[in-house]
Amino acid sequence: MDTSPIAPSETLRSADAVDVVRRLAPEVSVVIPCLNEADTLATCIEKASAAFRAGGVSGEVIVADNGSTDASREIAERHGARVVRVEARGYGNALMDGIAAARGAFIVMGDADDSYDFREVPAFVAKLREGYDLVQGCRLPQGGGTILPGAMPFLHRALGNPVLSWIARRWFHAPIHDVYCGLRGFTRSHYRSLQQRCTGMEFAVEMIVRSSLGGARIAEVPITFHPDGRRSHPPHLRTVRDGWRTLRLFLLYSPGWLFLAPGALLLLLGLLGYLLALPGVTVRGVTFDAHTLLFASLAILCGYQAILFAIVSKTFATGAGLIPDSPRLTALVSRVGLERGLLVGLVGLVLGVGLLLVAVEQWRAAGFGHLEYSRTMRWVIPGATLTALGVQTILASFLVSLLGMGRR
Repeated sequence: MDTSPIAPSETLRSADAVDVVRRLAPEVSVVIPCLNEADTLATCIEKASAAFRAGGVSGEVIVADNGSTDASREIAERHGARVVRVEARGYGNALMDGIAAARGAFIVMGDADDSYDFREVPAFVAKLREGYDLVQGCRLPQGGGTILPGAMPFLHRALGNPVLSWIARRWFHAPIHDVYCGLRGFTRSHYRSLQQRCTGMEFAVEMIVRSSLGGARIAEVPITFHPDGRRSHPPHLRTVRDGWRTLRLFLLYSPGWLFLAPGALLLLLGLLGYLLALPGVTVRGVTFDAHTLLFASLAILCGYQAILFAIVSKTFATGAGLIPDSPRLTALVSRVGLERGLLVGLVGLVLGVGLLLVAVEQWRAAGFGHLEYSRTMRWVIPGATLTALGVQTILASFLVSLLGMGRR
């Protein structure tokens, strides 16, 4: 093997070659995922090519074929598109491989069913040139878009999409009105920074969530949504399945809404139950006694466990790079620490065991016979609850400390 140093002239020629490649690379890559789209693929490619010419944009069309058994690949090549074969099935997998093969600094993705008009690509490019990281299309009237008759089912248009889009705005502060719009543009550098993980239909939604959490510059462009042009097979979208997957993704990326909010509510209800049941309060003829105390303890245990799950999951998610670091969580974990967490848990454990011992003493005083139920349960139930809370706190302190070790 030749190990001689590279001559300066050779280094210069190599740098020149890289520069030439960069200059020849298109500004925009249109990536179209494809699975048996022979009905409409040619139209989509022609519209994208027409958009390049009309907008004075240097571009390429990439068809990410996900195992088509019809003539899709041949049609794509015949119309000048570059075909990337993707073995792993899934909408996200197809887009990931297609985007990886793209050469443009800007990437625009859209479906192959002719519901999106690729002649609108220049509008996305214009926003990307202004410095936006992600430019999301909007089909819904709320964001200025237009839905042609028969293009979108009524429930999708009136309920599913608006509700899930509202959640995206509320939970993640995403400045969009159409979370499901598949026509969007983004910079290559921004996409690489996202490090997306979803390989199915959630890929597009995950892009919005991760972009919003990362503080990306996001713009919205109103577009016109056309009826599906395919005739040989029905749409790939499944309403209930894909709606649930979107909601699941939102919850997994938001430990606060998944664990903290319901946990805090349960904890407050449990404490209210204790305030009423411990003294045996009667309100409008309704007496809150030992049974209420038992239900209240159940709410406290479940609520506290959910809050601990919020802390643990957020610690893991930030360490894994799924969500940005949380200053409040970092401050909490730093302030409490393993030792203080253990001390708080130990105090709860000791108090709980102490209350249980009081109940045992009452039993001993009664000759280990029958006890006064309502009186004894006021010691047993809080004692068992405090004991469980103490153990949970000790175990969670170790777990959070263990997860935090990987971030130092």
